[in-house]
Amino acid sequence: MNKYFRQFWLFALLIVCFKLAVHAQQKQYEPPALSDPNSWTMILLPDPQTYQKFERNQPIFELMTAWISENIDKLNIKLVMCTGDLVEQNEIINPNGVSVNQPSKKQWEAVARGFSRLDGKVPYMLAAGNHDYGYSNISVRRTQYNKYFPVDKNFLTQKGIREVALNAEGVPTLENAVFEFTSPQGRKFLLMTLEFAPRDTILSWAKHTLAQDKYKDHTAIILTHSYLNSKNEHIEKENYKISEGNYGAAIWRKLVQPSSNIQLVFSGHIGAPDNVKAHVGFRQDKNAAGKNVSQMVFNAQALGGGWHGNGGDGWLRILEFLPDKKTVKVKTFSPLFAISPSTQHLAWRTESYDQFEFSID
Repeated sequence: MNKYFRQFWLFALLIVCFKLAVHAQQKQYEPPALSDPNSWTMILLPDPQTYQKFERNQPIFELMTAWISENIDKLNIKLVMCTGDLVEQNEIINPNGVSVNQPSKKQWEAVARGFSRLDGKVPYMLAAGNHDYGYSNISVRRTQYNKYFPVDKNFLTQKGIREVALNAEGVPTLENAVFEFTSPQGRKFLLMTLEFAPRDTILSWAKHTLAQDKYKDHTAIILTHSYLNSKNEHIEKENYKISEGNYGAAIWRKLVQPSSNIQLVFSGHIGAPDNVKAHVGFRQDKNAAGKNVSQMVFNAQALGGGWHGNGGDGWLRILEFLPDKKTVKVKTFSPLFAISPSTQHLAWRTESYDQFEFSID
């Protein structure tokens, strides 16, 4: 056997081994499933703005909500939460075609259409982010949020509403609202959405609401847009033109830490082009009652090609609440990668900051 013949067979063998390795890797894919059949699931969606600002990306967000719809029974999905920045711009009418090619009306219509797949199937709570206010970014607290997500959009969400505050325009909307939910195991939850950089009046309303006797036995969850950075620190201050607002450190100091029943805080907002760790964070602190407060930031908007990319590679988080009423398992999954056998091996992120568990008291 001459050396050219040997080299040919060596090359062919390498190709076969490579294909076998890829095939084996693909065969290892397992779709999301409950670790315990008696668990229930919450889905956490990151900032959708980059999906909405380009027409080509809008179907990816619809794929994500369609996947949630298809898996409601399989995963026993009881709640969906979204971290805000539903759109890239609240009121722009002349997109430049480069950084964004959809006017705000089309962006709001697209995100509302995506969530419509869940209407009547599962309740969802949506934070209002800085990009959901003003013209292209928050300068005034004017928003089209209530036009596209009115109280009656999803009757299952409406069914759970218990308290609502006035927004900056003096209108009661879901920007600041309280929802009640009882888990299949009987644990009572109070879910509270807070506007971007909530005003002092909103934090006072939230604190007063949580202190009511009828909610003293509930586990409270706060959903707000800006709270933690990627170093797991409470955000101190951001340079927006609004005259009044509270960011992570102030929200912690004025509302979360003094409480006796807030045990979970979810947020988004942060990110850097194609840097997974710049989009996530997690920390635990004690509230005034000595209970652990688990605080999670999850975003993906600059993954999949940066600020002008595909919107975030379809990443979402699956939070499985186990029947012991305490343990929560966190997994990070992409329905976008999962739809094709050629990309299914990319559908899970399994680093320690993407796949972990924690306990609620």
